[in-house]
Amino acid sequence: MPDQSLLSTVRSDLSDERARLELQISALDPGGASSFDDNFADSGQVAAEQGENKVLASQLQSELDEVERALAKLDDGTYGKCETCGEPISAARLEAMPAARFCINHA
Repeated sequence: MPDQSLLSTVRSDLSDERARLELQISALDPGGASSFDDNFADSGQVAAEQGENKVLASQLQSELDEVERALAKLDDGTYGKCETCGEPISAARLEAMPAARFCINHA
């Protein structure tokens, strides 16, 4: 189990990351309905941009899910343990990747 100082830092970093991701997702308007002009002449370009926004929103949502999972693990006391072998994840790895789910051997 990581020390309390690291856990405090990680919780703060993950909370900040959650807020950043939520803001980015909301700014994308994944439905695309309000961010594109219906009268725009190049509907192919509009469709491409809407598709790009959906892909980006999906990627951001996946990142947000990982952050939420790490925060839940902090709450239930399982943070910092590899989900494959149950061994502790190194502090250096957790500092670099606070949402890490696996030790370096199982990454």
